[in-house]
Amino acid sequence: MADVNKNLWAPWRMEFIRSLEKEQQACGCFLCNYWSDPDSDSDNHVVWRGKTAFVVMNRFPYTNGHLLIASAAHKGDYEQLTDDELLEMQVLTRQSLRLLRDTVHAQGFNIGVNLGHCAGAGLPDHIHIHVVPRWAGDTNYMAVLGDTRVIPDGLDSLYHNLLKNAAF
Repeated sequence: MADVNKNLWAPWRMEFIRSLEKEQQACGCFLCNYWSDPDSDSDNHVVWRGKTAFVVMNRFPYTNGHLLIASAAHKGDYEQLTDDELLEMQVLTRQSLRLLRDTVHAQGFNIGVNLGHCAGAGLPDHIHIHVVPRWAGDTNYMAVLGDTRVIPDGLDSLYHNLLKNAAF
C-alpha cells in the first residue's frame, strides 16, 4: 500500500524535458543560444553579459536565486579557457554573490562546477559555474521526506528583483 503513495506529480518538469529536446534540435546548447541572442535576455533570464562570460538564472534551480556563470565560448573544461575567460567567470561569480546577498539576503553559498558527465554535468560540453544561495535552516522536511525542493519565488519575479540590484 505504501508504494501507491510514492508518486509526486511534477508536471512542470515537462518544460525542462521539452526544453532539452528543443535545444538539441537547435544548436544543442542553451547557453550558446542565450549568448547569441542578446535581444532575448529578459526571456532567458540573463542577468549580466561580459566580454567573454555571462550570468543567467537557472531555470530549474536547486534554491531560489540559483545562478549560472557561463563562458560565452562553447568549451567544456577549464584547460580550454583562456586566462581572460577564466578571470571574467570568477569576477562574475564574485559579483553574483554580492547581488544575491543584496537581493535574496543569502547567508551562504554553494559554488561548484561539474566537469564531465560522470561528475553530474547536465551540459558537459559548456563549462559553467553554479552559484546556489543558502540560508540557515533551508533544508526543510520536503527535501528530507519527499525528495522534493520548495522554491518560494517565481523566476520572472526574482529576475526583475535581481536586475534592480545588478548595478554592473
